[in-house]
Amino acid sequence: MMGALRQLAEYLYIKKRDPNAPHTGWIRYMHGINRISIFMFLVGIIIILVRFFFFRKH
Repeated sequence: MMGALRQLAEYLYIKKRDPNAPHTGWIRYMHGINRISIFMFLVGIIIILVRFFFFRKH
């Protein structure tokens, strides 16, 4: 579990990357796609919360 949280922190630029990790082009592409996915997920959650709290019909 801690490995997943560490990786998430690295994707979101909260924590520095491991300097001993392999640096290949495919790894960079995979991490870039994962970053995009996480950011899109967070934006979607924010949109859902804004719609729920501010545009609710009473």
